[in-house]
Amino acid sequence: MPQLSRRAFAAALPLGLLGGSLLGGATIEGASALAATQVTAKSPVSVTPLAQIRIGRFTVTALTDGYADMPYDYFPGRTGAEVEQAAISQFTARQTGVRFLFNQYLVEDGERRILIDVGAAGSIGQTGQLPDALNALGLRRDQIDAVIVTHMHQDHMGGLILGGKNNFPKAELYIDRRDVTHWTDPAKRSGAPDYLQTSFKMAEEVVRLYPKLQAIDGEREIVPGVSIVDLTGHTPGHIGVRVEDGGQSLIMVSDMIFPVVHPGATDVFFLFEQDPTAAKAMRDRFFPRAASEGALIAATHMPFPGLGHIVADRGQMRWEVADWALQD
Repeated sequence: MPQLSRRAFAAALPLGLLGGSLLGGATIEGASALAATQVTAKSPVSVTPLAQIRIGRFTVTALTDGYADMPYDYFPGRTGAEVEQAAISQFTARQTGVRFLFNQYLVEDGERRILIDVGAAGSIGQTGQLPDALNALGLRRDQIDAVIVTHMHQDHMGGLILGGKNNFPKAELYIDRRDVTHWTDPAKRSGAPDYLQTSFKMAEEVVRLYPKLQAIDGEREIVPGVSIVDLTGHTPGHIGVRVEDGGQSLIMVSDMIFPVVHPGATDVFFLFEQDPTAAKAMRDRFFPRAASEGALIAATHMPFPGLGHIVADRGQMRWEVADWALQD
């Protein structure tokens, strides 16, 4: 009988979340949770992890497209040796670097299904699992009503155009106008390093295949209770998404937070960061506020399900994973 790995076992546990006051002053009085797994025919220990929480009338399901390991020298602001030592001290060190998860979040209110980001779809690392995750929920991609892409890096939009086709044919697509402008600019592409070329190519395909793309300007409400938050810096149009209802709130911050290096230091970046100065300024503002207000946060690249809090601990910021607990 095959034995489940520690990671697979953790993925099978229900997720309980308790929050204090949140950005916007709301509190979570209770959050129901559910985690489900799907064992595939290819491997008896292959698991598709899902974790669900309730935010007022909304059900938010954490999904994952997979993972990739980022070399230790991909974090400007520290040497590769320093990042590796930080990973060792956090018991997360791997020979291949810092492990990035690719988490997505499905927001449902009984009438609409809104997907936040769509993963790398096999364009990087061990990815391409989002369709399986949706299947585990009994959903097809043509049942998604809206997709919000937090920014136009390949690991956030690859699933839109997998196989050279529109994979979410009935969904309204929302991307910040500043990112659309940047990633479809031939001059920007010609001067960009090789590791960003895939993102430029994908951006052109997204615009071509999604003629109803809505390039949005600044903070706005997508539907009542789901709104855009401006988090520019990582890319020119990097955004977050706030979900709030009934005095409860969750903010998905995308690439504001990277594992190992954040939130402990705001002067550590990632190789793909477009404007390090602006990214640092945004983190300098956001991290202390999130800590003081007890914000419940969802982050793309933190360990699944990417849910937690920023905590001020004796003058240092740290990431506190949201509690795992069995439901009573």
